Formats: sequence, C-alpha cells, structure tokens
Amino acid sequence: MNPVLKNDMAVWKAALVCLALVGCGGDVADSGAPFVSAPLPVPNSESVDAALAPEGWETIANQYQYFTLDKPATVRFGVGDTWVTRQLAAGRVYCFFNPDPAPGKFKTCQRSTVTDPVSDPALSPACATFYAPGFALTSTRQADAIPTLAKPAKGAAVSEPTYKTCLVRATDHTTDGLSGFARNDYSRRQAFNANSTKQLVYALDGSWHVYDANTRARLKKLSGPGGDAEPQWHPTNPDLLYYLPTNGVGMKLHELNVSTGATRVVGDFGARLKARWPTAAAAWTKSEGSPSADGRYWCFMVDTSNWSSVGVFTWDRDTDSILGTYDTQGERPDHVSMSPSGNYCVVSGDGPRGTAAFSRDFSTKTQLLSKSEHSDLALDANGDDIYVAVDYQSNGGDVFMLNLRTGVRTALFPTYLSGTATALHISGKAFAKPGWVLVSTYADYGGAQQWLHRKLLAVQLKANPTVYTLAHHRTASNGYWTEPVASVNRDFTRVAFNSNWGSGSDTDVDTYVVEIPASALK
Repeated sequence: MNPVLKNDMAVWKAALVCLALVGCGGDVADSGAPFVSAPLPVPNSESVDAALAPEGWETIANQYQYFTLDKPATVRFGVGDTWVTRQLAAGRVYCFFNPDPAPGKFKTCQRSTVTDPVSDPALSPACATFYAPGFALTSTRQADAIPTLAKPAKGAAVSEPTYKTCLVRATDHTTDGLSGFARNDYSRRQAFNANSTKQLVYALDGSWHVYDANTRARLKKLSGPGGDAEPQWHPTNPDLLYYLPTNGVGMKLHELNVSTGATRVVGDFGARLKARWPTAAAAWTKSEGSPSADGRYWCFMVDTSNWSSVGVFTWDRDTDSILGTYDTQGERPDHVSMSPSGNYCVVSGDGPRGTAAFSRDFSTKTQLLSKSEHSDLALDANGDDIYVAVDYQSNGGDVFMLNLRTGVRTALFPTYLSGTATALHISGKAFAKPGWVLVSTYADYGGAQQWLHRKLLAVQLKANPTVYTLAHHRTASNGYWTEPVASVNRDFTRVAFNSNWGSGSDTDVDTYVVEIPASALK
C-alpha cells in the first residue's frame, strides 16, 4: 500500500465502505454512503492534468478525489480505453464508480465537453451517451492490426480501440455462477427479446439463462428449456419465449413467460405427424432454424427415434394448422428454417437436394445452393426474402445473396483473398433494419491477415455493398465453443458475440455486446 494511505487508515476504511456499494457517483452524503469529509490522498501524488484527456473530454479529478458539478454532466471513470460512464446530477461527486473498470490501475474522472450529448434510447445506459454527434462507422476495407486490450470488467463500457464503437462485456461466467461458459448460442437465433431489454445466454451444462440487457445482471435460469431447445423470442411481447423439448423429441412447441415462469403448449404435432409418418418421433429445425419475422409461420423437419429423416412440414401458429408436408425420402436435412415473410421453407442439406426454398405448401421449389453452408435468411431494403450464404465452391469463395422471389443471385464480397480462407457466420435477424446482415469471421488461415479477418461486419444487401467494421472480437479459435457466432437484434443496434479474449481456452468464454447508434447504418 502507498505509505501516504497507510498513514490515513480512517479515511481508507471509509472509502472501502463506499466501494462496497453499487457506486459512489453523485453526492456521497445523498447516496446513503458515509460522508468522507476530505478527499483521500492520491497515490504517488498525481495531479489533475486536463492535457491527458482526449478530445471531447476534460479531466476533473483523480481517483479517490472529490469534484463539484455545477450542472448535470456526462462523467466517465477509468483509464486508457476502459471506462464506466454515467449521467450525473449537479453536486459534489466522489471519483470512484462501481464496477471498477480497471482494477489495480490508477484512474481519473473525466467530464464530457460535448454540448448537449446525444442520448440514444435504443442503447443500454452504458452506451446511451457514448457517441458524439456526427459519429460514423468505418467502411474502409483494410487489415488493421488488433491492439492489445485488457479484458473489460463486466458491465463497463469500453471504446473499441480501432473502430471506436461501444463495447460492453455482458457476462462473467465465473461470478455469474454459470457452468463452464456463458455464450451467445448461435448467429441464426436472436439473443435479444422484442425490445432488447433481455438477453439469452447458454451455459456448458445445457442450461439457458436470461440476463438484463441493460444492467447485465443475470436474472434467472430458465425452467423448461434444456440443451438444444431452440428458444425463440416472441416478436412483440418481451416476456414470451417459444421452445421445443430437447432435440424436438415429443413434437411439441411450448410458450414460456420468462418473468412469471408460466408455460403452455401452443403446438402439439405428435398425432398429426404420426398419421402422416408413423415412425415420427422428433420435430425441430436441428438448432439453426427460426420462424417468420412475425412469429406466425414455422418450418420443422421430422426425424424418427433413430434420427433418420421422414419429412418436413410447415405450421401456422395462429390457426394451429399444418399447411404443407414434404417427404425427404431419407435424405436428412442439415437444418430447416422459415423465411422472414413466412412464404418459404428453406431446406438446407449436403445431399442431392442441396439447399432449396419451397413455397409454404411445398408446391414450388427454388434451388439456392448445391451444399449446406453457413447462412441465414434476411430481408432486403424492398422487403424481399433473401438467402445470404458463403459459397466455398465458387472461385472467390463468395459471400452472396439470393432473392427467393426472383431467384437472382448477387455476389457481395470474396473470402479467398491472397491465398487465405475464412470461416464465418451470418445473422439476418435485424428485421426492423431491412437491407443489412451481420457477418462474424474467424479461423482464417493460409496467409497474412486480410481486411475481413477476425471481425464483426455489418454488410449491406446490394451489389458492391457498403461493409462497416464494428469490432475485432478477440477470440483465439479453439473449437466450436470459441466461435464468435455473433447475432444481431431487430433494429441492428446491439450485436452479441462470444470471445475467450485471446486466452486460447476452449471454455473460458463469455458474451460481449457491441452497441451502435440507431442511425449508424446508412
């Protein structure tokens, strides 16, 4: 301990009481914390130096000092690229906020000098006032170095060093009490509920958890879903969640109220499917499908008890009616999914059928690809259903889009660059921001780092698209659990992704979120 602090233990003990609280921002006397009559001595006698603050900020106090605000202001506490940011009322403020954004490092308090800071209601409190007016995402395609960045504390807003976006660590599986990891489940599943107030997280033991997407607090372990239960948020009710029995065995679809725990069966397919296929035992999408954007239309594949395929069917939630069936003749799909409009059931596979889009009654078929690759279904700016995938069989290893109504295919960008190959996932779940998809790239090999590698990318659905880089995900690939599998919320303001933060561990994985302004994609 610094000798100066050793000589003032009474003040130090008072500070420890303050640190144990949620935070010490604002007047300590008003917050219920013990009032400390004098500032704590500052380690190494460092002085407040406004010259150390970047443009848009001014340093107003060192850690453990008091300062006075003559009017409400945006104040951040931290060091380097790691900060906790708050909106504070006028008054006397103690310069230490919880959670500590950089434990063990000497920090300062800085006040925003931007007049009338922009507050974006679509973002969490940590990021709501992060962005200055006129902020623009980076669309330059270049292989930027990945700067070292200390793993953020849970809940702290961090400026992504290269792309200056708001990055927040959403989980800490160790302190949250989750088994093995706290992951975003998959790119093709929406992590966020209808109004982005809740977030789904998956643990190594197969349990599902709901987090507060604004405070990052773990709210509860869900009772009902387990393993490959394929949870899907209700499109308008933020408390409702659909899920299947594990691997679809039992052929029922449940609806769960995550706030009250109440559950009900909304679709019992067993008798109807057995009448069509007597050996039917499981109905699911095989973990990668989703319903239409409005939650009404669903497409499921049907397996026997030994996991051989018998068929695919479409279902209308509102009328509880099966709309069409298709015999797979033993060619088991890799997965199936409904398109956002509900007009098409996409059956994806590596057999002779390949990947094809069928009309809802299976009367028409459009061939999409000869194989099953990482892909998702999205809406373009005109509201058409779009299949977005990577085609490793093409000369350029193209990421492409195909309009399900017109059949027109458009290349978006190549992935075979300078002898490299790149693994990636696609998330097309930004239904309220049509014309954009999220791409997360990982596990590149074969040569030097290229512009698309190890990034989260917002990709425009048009020829010669604008591609914005949102962040480096900083995961060191080591098996399936470390894949970033980034997924996007409905209005493309929040992106959830996984990272082991460069550790190389196959299970020390947490979920992080990048938040961008609602007006950022243009």
